[in-house]
Amino acid sequence: MLGVHFAITGDQERALLAGDEETVADLVEDLEENWRDDDLKVDTDKAWETIHRCLGDGTLDYEAYPLSHAVLGGRHLHEDIHVVHVSAAEVRDVAEALRPLDRGWLRQRYDALEPGDRSAPGGDEEFEYIWSNFADVREFYQRAAKAGRAVLFTAT
Repeated sequence: MLGVHFAITGDQERALLAGDEETVADLVEDLEENWRDDDLKVDTDKAWETIHRCLGDGTLDYEAYPLSHAVLGGRHLHEDIHVVHVSAAEVRDVAEALRPLDRGWLRQRYDALEPGDRSAPGGDEEFEYIWSNFADVREFYQRAAKAGRAVLFTAT
């Protein structure tokens, strides 16, 4: 599954939160096909799962607020696909928590994961892939927080 984060507008947020699963799926498809602002979107390819594991306890649980909300934490809007809403207030908390995390911190967390708990098999090349995507997510959250936007994470 490929992960994407969108910093959504208030209107988009209201429509997503008011809709049923079918409406949510349609709105996500529309976002994916028609998004125009690359500064308020970030693709994480398959790295999203390993990033989430590094930000938490090595699992896909999402109880460790605020870092867990960078990927899978938040309000889940669909049962069959990952569609996760993070409010604008939570986005500010996530951005602040991500800000000080550097390459050394992520490498330590990455190396502590079990080999089967990574989106890549390990090693320096694979870590560079995770680091690059993590750095993009960290910067994305700074921009989303500055814009006062909520975030929607999807993995399809």
